[in-house]
Amino acid sequence: MKPQRVIVILNKGSGRQDGTERKSRISDRFQHHNIPVSFVEFSPNGADLGHVAQSTAEANPDATIVASGGDGTISGVASGLAHVPNQMGIIPAGTFNYFARSLNLPETVDEAVDVIAKGVLRPTDIAKINGNAFLNNASIGAYAAILKTREGIYDRWGRSRVAAYWSVVKALATLRAPLRLTVTIDGKSFKHRTPLVFAISNAFQLNQMGLSGEDCIAKGGMVLLVAPDTNRWGLFKHAAALALGVAKRETDYQMHCGNEITLDMPHKSRPVARDGELSRMKGPFKLHMQREALQLIVPAEFNEAVR
Repeated sequence: MKPQRVIVILNKGSGRQDGTERKSRISDRFQHHNIPVSFVEFSPNGADLGHVAQSTAEANPDATIVASGGDGTISGVASGLAHVPNQMGIIPAGTFNYFARSLNLPETVDEAVDVIAKGVLRPTDIAKINGNAFLNNASIGAYAAILKTREGIYDRWGRSRVAAYWSVVKALATLRAPLRLTVTIDGKSFKHRTPLVFAISNAFQLNQMGLSGEDCIAKGGMVLLVAPDTNRWGLFKHAAALALGVAKRETDYQMHCGNEITLDMPHKSRPVARDGELSRMKGPFKLHMQREALQLIVPAEFNEAVR
């Protein structure tokens, strides 16, 4: 059903295209479809996107709320729109766009707006860690360090996939002590010493990384990857295997499947990476799935059972 009106929550800092130019293109394309559009703009630093999206939806219950940005922006908006009646649309503008690509959403402005104007609704699950939504992945340990390094590289050299991969090398070269944690999955506990735990709720990203586990996500769970405790070169090898899509189960990681996952460790406060965004949280870290939390607009021809 064609939206009556649209409000676009726009990350001015996402992607390579100038935010003003992107806003103009979005506006022009919605006008092409005779759909009224307005904008809520924000800069990434310090923005509570969940609150922005929730308050926007509450004040405009008849509007379709559209997230325009990368995976972090989309995840933040989704957090605020969970279990509200507003439809949600997506205009991808990030580096990897895993979530949008998992729904077969186009990555150009005109085509993405066309989907919002002509697409269909799909109730979609989301994952949460300590109440904070993620749509692709959440991680504690080495990946959080990589993200912190990545932002400095982006500031200096700009956003690109080459810069993202270089941040992996640089961060792992200075990584310190591994995590000591107790993992509880659907009531069963075990201990691990590891530099990295990585939860994935997106089967498309698993496939892009060359990993198995789609059956777990198809059953409503999430995949937890636990890297083996090793030296710095071994960690680099495992991380590179994941990045290049050649990781092997039980060699480069241990894989677990669960609906309810708890991570407990001595240091209660840790940096947590969610869909490419970094924040600090207090443990224990509780992860779970929320069923059909979003009313997403997807292409009419999209009929994949698992995204």
